[in-house]
Amino acid sequence: MTLTTTKQSETAAQQRQDHETAAQALFASARQCAEDGRINEAGSLILQALWHERRAGSAGPQVLQLVKSRS
Repeated sequence: MTLTTTKQSETAAQQRQDHETAAQALFASARQCAEDGRINEAGSLILQALWHERRAGSAGPQVLQLVKSRS
């Protein structure tokens, strides 16, 4: 069980890093496009980068709140 959990956390960490790296590269490309006056292309790249940032935040195991609070 520990080996599986460790492998999953390493995979999640790698996925998170990959998404963050992709987002940074896309933001850099978007900056260059904007400086060159290609605003539409820059906007598309920014949207792609934001998608990667969102995916980086949700990479890994998800936890649901299963315990009910006492009323």
